[in-house]
Amino acid sequence: MTRFTVLVAASRNRSSVRAAALRAASEVAARAGVDSRPVVVDIADLGAELLTDSSPAVEDALERVRRSNVLLVASPQVHGTYTGLLKVFLDRLPELGLGHTVAVPLAVVEDLRNSRGIEEDLRVLLADLGAWVAEPGLILAEEEVDRPDSVVRAWADVTAPGLRQAVSVAV
Repeated sequence: MTRFTVLVAASRNRSSVRAAALRAASEVAARAGVDSRPVVVDIADLGAELLTDSSPAVEDALERVRRSNVLLVASPQVHGTYTGLLKVFLDRLPELGLGHTVAVPLAVVEDLRNSRGIEEDLRVLLADLGAWVAEPGLILAEEEVDRPDSVVRAWADVTAPGLRQAVSVAV
C-alpha cells in the first residue's frame, strides 16, 4: 500500500492551508491511483517541541514523513518563500531523507504575480532531500483557499499522470 502524507507548514494548526492541502491530496490521489488515505502531519501541532533535542511527537512526525511514498508539502508564502517552521522541521531529516519519496509542493500565496519563488524554493528544498518532485506544483491564491475545488481539479488533471508513473516506480 502507498504511504501518503500531507505535511502542513502553516503557523496555526487546523488552518485553511491544511484544508486546501487535504482537498488537493484527495483529488490527486484519486486521479493517480494512490490507494490510501493520507496521514496528516501538521507542524503547528508540534509547537515548541520542534526546537527540543528529543521529543517523541517530533520523532514520530519525522518518521511518518521519512516513510512516505507520496508527500504533499503545503506552506503559505512568508517573506517570499516557505515558512520557517517547514525549514526547521525538514532540517531534522538526514541527508537524502526523502530519497524514496515522490513530493508534491503546494503553496498558498497572497498575490499570484509573486508566486513563482515559493514553488521553486519548495522544489529545490525537497529535491535536496532526495525526493522526486512532481510537476507542476500547486499554487493557490489566498482567496482560493476556502474554495479551491476548480483550481485543484484542473491541477490534479495535469499532475496525476506523472505522479502515477513516479509512484509506480518508487513503490
